[in-house]
Amino acid sequence: MILISSIIKEFKGAFLKQYHDSILPSHHRALNAMSACREENGLHMLAQCTDHDCGKQIYIPHSCGHRSCPHCQNHESQAWIENEQAKILPATYYLITFTIPRRMAGLVLAHQRKFYSLMFACVQAVLKEFTANDRKLGGNAGFTAVLHTHSRTLDFHPHIHVLMPAASIDMENRLWRVKDGKYIFSHKALAKVFRAKILQAVNENGMVIPSGCPKKWVVHCKNVGSGEKAVTYLGRYLYRGVIQERDILQCKNGMVTFRYHHAKTGCYRTRTVTGEKFLQLLMLHVLPRGFRRTRSYGFLHPCSKKMIQILQAVLRFNPFGKAAGARKKRPSIQCPACGKPMHIIGVMIPTPEQRSRPAYNLPLRIREEAVM
Repeated sequence: MILISSIIKEFKGAFLKQYHDSILPSHHRALNAMSACREENGLHMLAQCTDHDCGKQIYIPHSCGHRSCPHCQNHESQAWIENEQAKILPATYYLITFTIPRRMAGLVLAHQRKFYSLMFACVQAVLKEFTANDRKLGGNAGFTAVLHTHSRTLDFHPHIHVLMPAASIDMENRLWRVKDGKYIFSHKALAKVFRAKILQAVNENGMVIPSGCPKKWVVHCKNVGSGEKAVTYLGRYLYRGVIQERDILQCKNGMVTFRYHHAKTGCYRTRTVTGEKFLQLLMLHVLPRGFRRTRSYGFLHPCSKKMIQILQAVLRFNPFGKAAGARKKRPSIQCPACGKPMHIIGVMIPTPEQRSRPAYNLPLRIREEAVM
């Protein structure tokens, strides 16, 4: 398996030189973090066996914790999936995808934080309006939105997936309303209103709409049944980067080959790019610092946990079925000597071998230069 950290180390210099005009501080942080993820020559955690008779201590390389790293945050991804599954209600769920056209890509990249926020705001406004005006629903909506920026080939393709139950709460009459069918709303009508709201927001925020902006935008709507599989699908790509290292097939002669799953044929295809281009594709999908990729609205908002529990109780619905409460715990570190669990007693520390090097006995500034 080819590690992303090895590709970064090999092509980072050429990438910084070729794409210096478009590199952001967040890109530098991502590259530095992923290149040092779980490196033996980096900082370590110190773990000690919980068995007093054993007491063995081991040093474990630190993970970088960056949300673009394929190694990190597996537990956070599973926790998000379980939290979302706990909010599932007895209704038919739909996966609605709002896509920004390719002609707008340059504008989005130039104003990422602002434009992504506008996307969430417009999606929220559209779905709340359609739910309130729907003849069968006619109430308050609830849904979860997740921002994705990549296509299967790693190209820049900003879009928002929305997992939404075909249900609403009528606060005036205290009714739980549901509907069923192939589509929750007309996808053509959703696209028209979404386009109008985005372009209006772009104008109001002083951004220039690019020439040739298409008049027809794409909104896709799909019935996903109970919603459990859709939650797993969205959570899989939420915290683990845009590509898994098992999909990187070759790094040779300055070129990187990776595979992707082709949607129409259902088979794997490959793409080969230069090492610098591969890093540039990865950096396109590094979100601004502190930006939340997923947000919930309406009666699925995090502040509405009690309402969700009341609905599940009144409707006699258990989202986990027979496995209620059986949530996965963070896997513990096993002692290599006795097999008992270990706990962390120190973080961000050098190993004894690293401390014995001459560089660690120098003043801090000189030490940093020596390590670099």
